Amino acid sequence: MRSTITARGQTVIPAEVRRRFRLGPADRLEWIVEPQGIRVVPVRADPVEAFRGQGKGRATQRLLDDRRLDARKE
Repeated sequence: MRSTITARGQTVIPAEVRRRFRLGPADRLEWIVEPQGIRVVPVRADPVEAFRGQGKGRATQRLLDDRRLDARKE
């Protein structure tokens, strides 16, 4: 998918992207500049929703494993 940047620096988010990520008129986007390029991430009003899907997964299991390892060291 592509969009064009206007003379004022504006662009349109393709409808498919808006539907997939449930983006609406009041939603905000964060632009992250990385060495490989630019990443655009929706900023959710709900802080829990903002972090959902951002981790590596299995966070609870990793936490329990770390706790067990710490307990063995004591």
